[in-house]
Amino acid sequence: MARIVFIGSEATAAGFRLAGVDTRVATTGDAALQLRRARAEPNDCVLLEGTLLDGVPTAELQSALLADSPALLVVPDVMGRGAPPALAHEVRLALGIET
Repeated sequence: MARIVFIGSEATAAGFRLAGVDTRVATTGDAALQLRRARAEPNDCVLLEGTLLDGVPTAELQSALLADSPALLVVPDVMGRGAPPALAHEVRLALGIET
């Protein structure tokens, strides 16, 4: 069975906890530390709430996103905040295909 860890707010963590996911409640101030700890453990996937991205240094975030294991996914919070941008839409905007 895959080992999944969620890092985020208490409200969003409650939903993931109900689904059987290991959760870590974090704030922007300790998000980087929680991410480092989760990556050091034998996890298959780490889910990071998008509202905490400001608390993780850019180089560290990029390294975590590009790493083979554990996979890092940025997810929105329970209110839908912090969702990653739709990459396909952003490319189409840049190319002038969409407005």
